[in-house]
Amino acid sequence: MFKGPDARGRFKLLALFAVFAMPMAMAWAMVEWRLWIPDERTAHGRLHADLPMMSDWPLSGTDQQGLDDWLMAFDCRAPCDAAADRWWRVHRALGRDAHRVSRLRIGGVPGAALPGESVVGWEARPDWAQPGDLWLLDPEGRTVLSYGQGAEASHVLEDIEHLLELNPEPPMALRDEA
Repeated sequence: MFKGPDARGRFKLLALFAVFAMPMAMAWAMVEWRLWIPDERTAHGRLHADLPMMSDWPLSGTDQQGLDDWLMAFDCRAPCDAAADRWWRVHRALGRDAHRVSRLRIGGVPGAALPGESVVGWEARPDWAQPGDLWLLDPEGRTVLSYGQGAEASHVLEDIEHLLELNPEPPMALRDEA
């Protein structure tokens, strides 16, 4: 097939090129045509890239307890003690990662805040906010996921745990706690 040392050198060069080019071509094909991409793990909430940053929300006195915290913000138009308790239980279920998440109740009675919860109000209710909605925001204030009023606490907990697993704490944050 290949005759001479020059031809064998070309074959080795082509084989070496194929070893590095094939994974890139396979990855491109997987992304472009959605081939062999697992469907078993998807978020339970809705992705909302079009929602404004938290700093642009029409809130009176936003109070995020930590600069590097993820935030569970939920709309509380009417008496919502049951919803507040449900999200408090989800927060507690995070265990050792609970310190990485803050809770923000938007609306409701300020004096009725549960432990670790901040209460603020809407200055003007935006069109995209529905009664009982829950939003998960990253530490930079971007909305990652949102859930409707009937969201299951176990689904929200799974999504938060998955997000915290994919976004580990910065190494310096671990030193600050010690």
